[in-house]
Amino acid sequence: PSSPDEVIRKRLLIDGDGAGDDRRINLLVKSFIKWCNSGSQEEGYSQYQRMLSTLSQCEFSMGKTLLVYDMNLREMENYEKIYKDIENSIAAAHEKISECKKQILQAKRIRKNRQEYDALAKVIQHHPDRHETLKQLEALGKELQHLSHIKENVEDKLELRRKQFHVLLSTIHELQQTLENDEKLSEAEESQETQMETETKQ
Repeated sequence: PSSPDEVIRKRLLIDGDGAGDDRRINLLVKSFIKWCNSGSQEEGYSQYQRMLSTLSQCEFSMGKTLLVYDMNLREMENYEKIYKDIENSIAAAHEKISECKKQILQAKRIRKNRQEYDALAKVIQHHPDRHETLKQLEALGKELQHLSHIKENVEDKLELRRKQFHVLLSTIHELQQTLENDEKLSEAEESQETQMETETKQ
């Protein structure tokens, strides 16, 4: 005996998308044969009406299939656009991270210069001209404060870029999970519809 999966697979191969097309075609063929062999005009007209009804069902099923196909094409185009946008966002994030690294290197050089300025300030303090030395120390202090602000801004920007990149990766993961769930749900619904159709025919 065939397994349930094998039966479902054969039904899908015969029945297309599982909408009962094979049953309608068989019914149409039988109606045509009965119409050809009809003995009276009333019986022939009845068979003719049945054939028209079956043809209408087939046309409706075909139109529905075409609509679903067009919808799937549009969804694929939309997904491709989303993927491209995500790729562009990732590339932009990498560029921003690279720029932040450059800013960090610059901040480190500035810090090294500040340390050198501090060393020079200590040497200047030993000079006799105390008034000029105080002015220089005051200027160095302002520059040090300015450099500290620059460093803080750079670190804040880097932290922000890291968070944005993390959110971006999380969004990509959720999107992939959603696509996988949609595919699994679609397969489950098709399998259930096919099984219900098979049970109804039995």
